[in-house]
Amino acid sequence: MSPSFCSGRFSVALFLVISAVPISYLVSLERAVPPTHVFSYHSSGFFRECAKWDDAGRRFLVSFMDGGGIGEVVPSDDGDIDALREVTLVKDADLAGNASLGIVIDRDRNRLLVAVADLLGNRYSALAAYDMSTWRRVFLAELSSQSKEKSFADDVAVDARGNAYVTDAKGSKIWKVDVNGELVSTIESPLFTPPGWYNNMVALNGIVYHPDGFLIVIHTFSGLLYKIDLTDDKVTVVEVTGGTLRFGDGLELLSPTKIVVAGSPSARLVKSSDGWRTATVTGWFSTGMVHRIVSSATLKEGRVYLNHIVGFGSNKRHILVEAVF
Repeated sequence: MSPSFCSGRFSVALFLVISAVPISYLVSLERAVPPTHVFSYHSSGFFRECAKWDDAGRRFLVSFMDGGGIGEVVPSDDGDIDALREVTLVKDADLAGNASLGIVIDRDRNRLLVAVADLLGNRYSALAAYDMSTWRRVFLAELSSQSKEKSFADDVAVDARGNAYVTDAKGSKIWKVDVNGELVSTIESPLFTPPGWYNNMVALNGIVYHPDGFLIVIHTFSGLLYKIDLTDDKVTVVEVTGGTLRFGDGLELLSPTKIVVAGSPSARLVKSSDGWRTATVTGWFSTGMVHRIVSSATLKEGRVYLNHIVGFGSNKRHILVEAVF
């Protein structure tokens, strides 16, 4: 899920960078027409970190980075598919002011799992689960607090048994939470901290569960891709050729042999033919809207769509752009 805004300093720095860009240049970027299909919707907030397509509900679900919460993107009241709007589904009072970040649909249990973090203070990290029929919260699992350690829950994946795996983009580890919301273990490895302080400003980020029983995880600033065998939590670095994965953010598993790595300035298609021991970057796609920052990818009816964090204009227009590799 873009650098993941792991500190207040990063958020402020991004704001300063964006505000320093000439308005005329931003206007020209906004007027540029992406070469592929675009879903556009108006929102109640400027920052939407993650979007996932809910096939059963025929809608995009989006996470509210500013203030926390979950919304759905649906057609306007008149049914016009090209006039989309955002409707708030979740806005927990006890989580007000926190960021809702990576999300994943646990289809077997009809749940949405949401990584939650304090955007400015890094006071705690948590995982929330919501019933997708009633949108009542099933559990809220606190993962860590600032009194114990600095952390930033960034993204989440779920396995076939309902166990959730949450990446810590600040503390370079993965929390495992069981189906009942209990924190059962953490996965740690020296490989999660590559040499160079600059490589660890934003650490573990996007994560997906592979049906063969392992996790695939991206390390944002270094671009390292990891495979984690869940039978023994063994961590190995996937040998990637054909291009760099630096600044990779959200991941989307397209098939057992293909993933999309979302990020700016371009998303990348990565393939493996040996069970993710090695992989190759085989395609790149850029929306051209670098000021909006691509943060996640989702698969809708065989097509990949990229979510951009930043919405623009007085009506907070957000876009989901089809990626063609």
